[in-house]
Amino acid sequence: MEMTEKVPVAILGATGMVGQKFVELLIGHPWLEITFLGASERSSGKRYGDVVNWQMSTPLPREVANKIVKECQPSEGYKIAFSGLDSSVAGEIEHAFANAGIAIISNSKNHRMVPNVPLLIPEVNPDHLDLIKRQTYTNDGCIVTNPNCSVVGLAMALKPLSDMWTVKQVDVATMQALSGAGYPGVPSMEVIDNVIPYISDEENKVETEPKKILGALNNGSIDFLAMNIRAHCNRVSVIDGHTECVTVELEGNPTKDEIIESWRSYKSVPQELLLPSAPEHPIVYFDEDAYPQPRKHRNLGRGMTVSVGRLRQCTDGAWKFVVLSHNTVRGAAGGAILNAELLIKKGCI
Repeated sequence: MEMTEKVPVAILGATGMVGQKFVELLIGHPWLEITFLGASERSSGKRYGDVVNWQMSTPLPREVANKIVKECQPSEGYKIAFSGLDSSVAGEIEHAFANAGIAIISNSKNHRMVPNVPLLIPEVNPDHLDLIKRQTYTNDGCIVTNPNCSVVGLAMALKPLSDMWTVKQVDVATMQALSGAGYPGVPSMEVIDNVIPYISDEENKVETEPKKILGALNNGSIDFLAMNIRAHCNRVSVIDGHTECVTVELEGNPTKDEIIESWRSYKSVPQELLLPSAPEHPIVYFDEDAYPQPRKHRNLGRGMTVSVGRLRQCTDGAWKFVVLSHNTVRGAAGGAILNAELLIKKGCI
């Protein structure tokens, strides 16, 4: 499929942290063009530059700053809507857009575990896109969801392992960046010189979503992967980049070299299709003992590469390693944009 003109897209929740990251990543995108910025009623009718508290490291693009923000109601002029809406309002709004014939790609949790909604990581489960054929929205509208931002890195690291061996048990402790809490997020007096060992509903997501993502598509439904996951989720004083310490029990007695090679050689459909947001190397393994680190490695592959390191074997035969992924890029806006690219390339839009 050759792109002869850009596909118009909307951003819902455009003033929030994820919405801002969508704006930043979509400027200059070769396939996609922002035509609609949606936000709350109090921002509607005003210039984006006047209502957004811009938190990105790049300057607010002038062409977007002058766009008028509108309420999150379906309208004509775009085929795809990226949703960075809060889960308290996302469900009903996303249904309305899908019923208007628009492809919704959502970062909210509301529809992730709905049986006929893909919980999509294009390198991991691109075949799950077939689930949209089971949706009943009018005019070919559909909903596709991103996983939880911590789940993305974990599922990416587990995918090559589950392809080659049987994953029985996963234990994971996350150290999650502040940007994952949005803006203004966690109060400074709570997080400076501190670790907060609780993030609301996070452990449940980490313990359930990978089973769907790594599950097999069978006659129009997903057979969840039969593995057990135990999670501890912590908020730490890092701006971007979720770090996860993982222990995994594998059947099949792999060697250390075989596991590392499974990560380093892993490529999938986005790399084969040369999708614009796909990193050349979706997973990078580091031999250095002290890697990966958020400040040094979160932006690899323009924030879309997952970094892995410190693989070592436990006395009981299980394997331990560390995973790092950029939570607002690969785990949110960048991952959603890659989902849109796959939908376009597969002719779903």
